[in-house]
Amino acid sequence: MNVFGEIRNLIIASLNEMQVLADLPNDLNFDLVAVEPPRNSNHGDMATNAAMVLASQSRKKPLDIASKLAVHLGHSPLVEAVEIAGPGFINIRLTANVWGTVLRAILEDPLAYGRSNIGAAKKVNIEYVSANPTGPLHVGHTRGAVFGDALASLLDFVGFNVTREYYINDGGAQVDVLARSVYLRYLEAHGQKIIFADGTYPGDYLIEVGQALKDKVGDAFVDKDEAMWLAELRQFSIDAMMKLIKTDLLALGIKIDVYFSEKSLYGTGRIESAISNLRDKGLIYEGTLDPPKGKTDVDWEPRKQTLFKSTNYGDDVDRPVQKSDGNWTYFAPDVAYHFDKLTRDFNHLIDVLGADHGGYVKRMKAAVTALSDGQTSLDIKLIQLVRLYKNGVPFKMSKRAGTFVTLRELVDRVGADATRFVMLTRKNDAPLDFDFDKVLEQTKENPIFYVQYAHARICSVMRKATEIGLAIDDATLAGSDLDSLIDSAEITLAAKVAEFPRLVDIAARSNEPHRIAFYLYELASDFHSLWNKGQEQPRLRFLQENNPSTSYAKISLIRSAAVVISAGLGILGVTPVQEMR
Repeated sequence: MNVFGEIRNLIIASLNEMQVLADLPNDLNFDLVAVEPPRNSNHGDMATNAAMVLASQSRKKPLDIASKLAVHLGHSPLVEAVEIAGPGFINIRLTANVWGTVLRAILEDPLAYGRSNIGAAKKVNIEYVSANPTGPLHVGHTRGAVFGDALASLLDFVGFNVTREYYINDGGAQVDVLARSVYLRYLEAHGQKIIFADGTYPGDYLIEVGQALKDKVGDAFVDKDEAMWLAELRQFSIDAMMKLIKTDLLALGIKIDVYFSEKSLYGTGRIESAISNLRDKGLIYEGTLDPPKGKTDVDWEPRKQTLFKSTNYGDDVDRPVQKSDGNWTYFAPDVAYHFDKLTRDFNHLIDVLGADHGGYVKRMKAAVTALSDGQTSLDIKLIQLVRLYKNGVPFKMSKRAGTFVTLRELVDRVGADATRFVMLTRKNDAPLDFDFDKVLEQTKENPIFYVQYAHARICSVMRKATEIGLAIDDATLAGSDLDSLIDSAEITLAAKVAEFPRLVDIAARSNEPHRIAFYLYELASDFHSLWNKGQEQPRLRFLQENNPSTSYAKISLIRSAAVVISAGLGILGVTPVQEMR
């Protein structure tokens, strides 16, 4: 049950009635009519902007629309009172039994609450992580991995058919560098003293790979010319790194459906096919580009290249796809990769990229629009940096990786659940501070602890209820007298629980899973407030001695809260705990 959706439907129905009565013109667009919690809970349970957004369309004053709309809304059995505020906002107070109806709906089908079919089984491809296979995943990759995985779960929760995908960057020169770095560790495994040249990877994580190569080929490559071993070591090294990456992702609870190799685009005609598609549409031409900003004509040597008319689709400049020497640019395989996604009939594409890829947004959106003739959308989510702290001091070094903290080190220190939740406590395009000590604190300032503690407290009450002989199955709870929940703290918690479907809907439509984490913290805060109030006022305690009817109602409320906490944490990939240790 989405009570916010039901009230919006009521508002739209009332607006339709006003049109029939000629109080509003017929040619109105109701898409921007919203229903949301008021900023101040003292003003009511819900607020709508209907009169404000329809004023300009209807050429009427907001107050005139609001006055008549308020009359229509007041006739509903769901509405207790309607109040017009400011220039034309409408605050709505619901009848008390609405909250009992919401709780009962949750208990009758806990697994369904908050779910919807807004996705209509449309196919969505979410590409995330996609790190170069040249070393272990680091903290920056961790944030992108968590974001992408939570977004995939969120979209699945609302009815999309989601594919999780990882693009293996194994087609560039960095893979040759990896192979040479592994070769040095291979020589080291044979007892030779090695020196890492600039640009190679000196991290300790390659020691095991070098030893594994020795175990496989013995001394066959020792002191041999690069031409003899480079091709074989390239694939051997990629396989070893991808095994490490997959293991680390599993430690974080990340599951990938498709691993797509960049290398598979080369020499197979797939890049040529994508460019040919654009050429057939008149979007490929031979030309030269103006000097980049900051360069003078003296510094710039114009070269004839094969260009894509990305400016036709909002890009700043046209983009090269093939160099003057005939080699493909970095952009070309990206075009081919997204063309491959389109051939797999996805309705929507989402790329989760590091903030350093901001320059790729316009060109990739242009390419997808052109390749799909505007039929498939691409949303690119940029992930900002993670700043690590320990005892308030920046924390950076990793002996194993050489220059950075790895995903695995992070998970080993604080656990997968804490890592995932904290990574979602900021919007993806805002920097995030991750303090090892604060993440392990058992205080309100630690969001994962605060939410988990709420769930554990509810489970504790449920266990005690069983011990005193109360039947706490959902069917029994759903049949309890929920109208006895009348205290303001109880109504506040019930109203927050009722907000979950609306919040999920907004988060899914905006591709913003962090909204779930924010909401769960607020829900936990409302629960803890009710718990603390019960310590001072015995009548608010969840278990009322010699009053099973009231106990059942209160347990129904907190059980519903637990259902929502569990569902929300499930979307984020976090396991709700039954008790705190």
